[in-house]
Amino acid sequence: MAIINLSLQVLPKISEEKTYEAVDGAIEIIRQSGVKYMVGPMETTMEGEPDVLWDIVKKAQDACIRAGATGVMSIIKMDYKPTGVSMDKKMLKYHR
Repeated sequence: MAIINLSLQVLPKISEEKTYEAVDGAIEIIRQSGVKYMVGPMETTMEGEPDVLWDIVKKAQDACIRAGATGVMSIIKMDYKPTGVSMDKKMLKYHR
């Protein structure tokens, strides 16, 4: 299976003062997964096999629920090519 990029933004339904705590829990799930990832100000982008990344998305949403959210809305963006995609290749021109 080709390597894809998947960006995830979680929007936990939780009190404002606990929002960042819930989001941090989702990011910790991503960190612990071992996939390559980059945290941005509005979303986290991961690189890996689609089935692996979908599983991480589910676990990240569950982390928000464990943090006290009554629900989670998620915005997901994917970049797929049969030959694979790389965050490094996409970002190379910006990090010279």
